[in-house]
Amino acid sequence: MSSGKAVSAGDWETEVIKSALPVLVDFWATWCGPCRMQEPVLNDIAKQHGDKVKITSVDVDAEPDLATKFRVRAIPTMILFKAGEPVKTLTGFRSKEQLVAEFKETFGVDIT
Repeated sequence: MSSGKAVSAGDWETEVIKSALPVLVDFWATWCGPCRMQEPVLNDIAKQHGDKVKITSVDVDAEPDLATKFRVRAIPTMILFKAGEPVKTLTGFRSKEQLVAEFKETFGVDIT
């Protein structure tokens, strides 16, 4: 029940830091209602635009150290990474239209 590829501390560097594509990391939990609402939106973007942006997810209960490292205090929290660096943090549910706008503004990637 997560959007995109599940990422752990063990594969964080490969999947996020060294990714050739811009990456959205969705910090979520199974018990989080808004996270469950966000999942289909992110899955849709991943399916349609996986060649332009990479969608990954981190279960905060399974990976508390990653959540702490990136100061995740509320979920869902989505962090946008470019060239391995966190460049923007989004907290709370975002519609597809809002995420499309964020990708364009942050990454210069048009996924409409």
